[in-house]
Amino acid sequence: MKKLLFLFFIFSSFYSHSQNSDKPNVLIITTGGTIASKTNAPLVEGNELIQAIPELTQYANIEVEEFVRVGSSKMTPAIWLSMLKRIRTSIEERSDLKCIIITHGTDTMEETAFFLNLTHLSAIPIIMVGSMRSSNEISADGPANLLNAIRVGTSPEAVGKGVLVVLNENISAARDLLKTHNRRVDAFKSTERGFLGLVDPEKVVFYRSPKNIHTDRSEFDIYDLDSLPVVDVIKDFAGLDGDILDYFLNRTNQGLVVSSFAGGRVSNGIMPIFDLPASHKPIVISSSIKGGRIMGANPNGTPVVIANDLPANKARILLMLALTKSNNPEEIQLIFNKY
Repeated sequence: MKKLLFLFFIFSSFYSHSQNSDKPNVLIITTGGTIASKTNAPLVEGNELIQAIPELTQYANIEVEEFVRVGSSKMTPAIWLSMLKRIRTSIEERSDLKCIIITHGTDTMEETAFFLNLTHLSAIPIIMVGSMRSSNEISADGPANLLNAIRVGTSPEAVGKGVLVVLNENISAARDLLKTHNRRVDAFKSTERGFLGLVDPEKVVFYRSPKNIHTDRSEFDIYDLDSLPVVDVIKDFAGLDGDILDYFLNRTNQGLVVSSFAGGRVSNGIMPIFDLPASHKPIVISSSIKGGRIMGANPNGTPVVIANDLPANKARILLMLALTKSNNPEEIQLIFNKY
């Protein structure tokens, strides 16, 4: 009996030490992905993922909620919308939350991050984090990434910088994040604008703030929506048959994104979009090249919108959200110029 009381005292002392009012309160929402994976095994349940890294409690009081458990290649706009609503409810229920951490697979991390960056109408930081290696691989990067995500999220400087992504000791703005490799731990870059900052062993360092509008300054209040407009992406290529364009133009979508050649140049099969009336469903031209932007203005009198420097996957998200405000190509172009 004395032994049991002793063990209970030790456990209680540890718990009260790891969860106390002196540390910030952090909610971790898990969604699956490589960070929750084991080689040749099912994805790890959310609480198990967090319990495997006891060092997290040195920095914050941790609460864990498993939202979904999927590989991020299975992520959908419906899940995004549900997650956004759940985040708002969590903030309303827990006014003492310092930040929200989202563990996520890397295949669609840049898309989920950009969506939340445009629709999370709060200054409370959201930090997205994942890994390139499974949790049971040698030198798995997930634990360090998650620990650094909490350090960034609880940093006072994270407030007001929008949705951030922490990987490989780098801090990225959601808008600028690009996955550039299928395997290496330094797979993510941050366009020509560079990273926002980095996570050193002794402190979190921010060098700049995102320029474009985001989060609590965004105009996309979609909390009451049950679904998002449907937007397709078509990849241009040498000799594209115009029948492919016709197929996408006649689908039951509300908009289309064309992933063009460098600088917005398109094949003969795509050229007919410039002959369509402005009343047609909006068509956004993006570039398949990661660097640079599409130069020039959108052609007046057509449904064509220029994506500037947004790649096709992010241009699709912005068009989906813009369509909740307008289907006028000139008004949508103004939205693309802002975000």
